[in-house]
Amino acid sequence: MTRQILIESTINKITQLPDIRIKEINDFADFLLSKIDDKIILEGNQKMITDSKTFAFLQEEGDLYTVEDLKERYQ
Repeated sequence: MTRQILIESTINKITQLPDIRIKEINDFADFLLSKIDDKIILEGNQKMITDSKTFAFLQEEGDLYTVEDLKERYQ
């Protein structure tokens, strides 16, 4: 089925439902759209953080402690 056929079929089914069920479908559509928006925002934030040089100094920093710094070793 094409997108347009699915949309028309869904609309035909929705028009046959009582008002309370139409409200539920509307709420569910809002939920799905908000999930898409959240995903877009999350991916944008991840890209911005990845591209950012804010924490680049951490990659250049050496190890603060070594195994020799341990007082006790557990086996």
